[in-house]
Amino acid sequence: MIFSFQIGKISKFVKKESIMKNVAVIGAGTMGNGIAHVFAQFGYTVNLIDVSAASLEKALATIAKNLDRQVAKGALTEEEKTATLNNLTTFTTVKEGVQGVQLVVEAATENIDLKLKIFKELDEVTDPSVILATNTSSISITKIASVTNRADKVIGMHFMNPVPVMKLVEIIRGYSTSDEVTELIMETSKKLGKVPVEVNDYPGFVANRILMPMINEAIYTLYEGVAGVEEIDTVMKLGMAHPMGPLQLADFIGLDVCLAILHVLHDGFGNPKYAPCPLLVNMVTAGKKGVKSGEGFYSWTHGTKDLIVADNFKK
Repeated sequence: MIFSFQIGKISKFVKKESIMKNVAVIGAGTMGNGIAHVFAQFGYTVNLIDVSAASLEKALATIAKNLDRQVAKGALTEEEKTATLNNLTTFTTVKEGVQGVQLVVEAATENIDLKLKIFKELDEVTDPSVILATNTSSISITKIASVTNRADKVIGMHFMNPVPVMKLVEIIRGYSTSDEVTELIMETSKKLGKVPVEVNDYPGFVANRILMPMINEAIYTLYEGVAGVEEIDTVMKLGMAHPMGPLQLADFIGLDVCLAILHVLHDGFGNPKYAPCPLLVNMVTAGKKGVKSGEGFYSWTHGTKDLIVADNFKK
């Protein structure tokens, strides 16, 4: 897409994607550090922002470890790894971290109030031309855009976990997202080696509108005593050719995230089929969130899983 700018009587044509080289990523957790990793790997200057200096330090260590894996597999050279790390700078304040960027990607916790607060601040501290993207997995882009004065420049970029590996990016248009911004973000995603898919702004979009009811049904199947954890996951892996069973996948996603998405679906559609299973609610309330907490449907130690005693899942 080429844009024309009038300066006096002179018309200059600038290919906007060629100047989008500076990006800010908000949130240094699993998704945020993965998004920062990919942008930096593909030559973008990345400002990684998080209120916690410890989280930023951990994120850089994670990125370095994942880059080492890529080098070991022959996917990257040592020089490319060094260049990727050199493209990353960390900040603990949003205002400082977004200076001079053309795109901000928010990857904070899946909490509507937090996201609205962040986008309201972003609208105040960034240049009006900056595109504001969110990595939300279910929350309305239109709702998020409503707290800004640039609804045409607010868009969803829903990356999949793990970001450096997974190819898909859901590109979600809010009610007012412009064609220009959508096209630019689609092209930017392709430059990251991803496959972008454009979808419209309805609860859960495509990925989680289909995935979360399946995970929820698997939890109900366990809750009602139809089969055990391992049996359910085995049926889905061997019978449906899924690379991972739904209960193990839920542990990887985070049971708290699954619950939050189901609440968005249930509230958004008002359909009881999206109501979260009581077992899921109880597990999250008890702090059993999956891999991130060390225990979910499986017990997790250093990335490896063990089956939890079945009594934990009885009604």
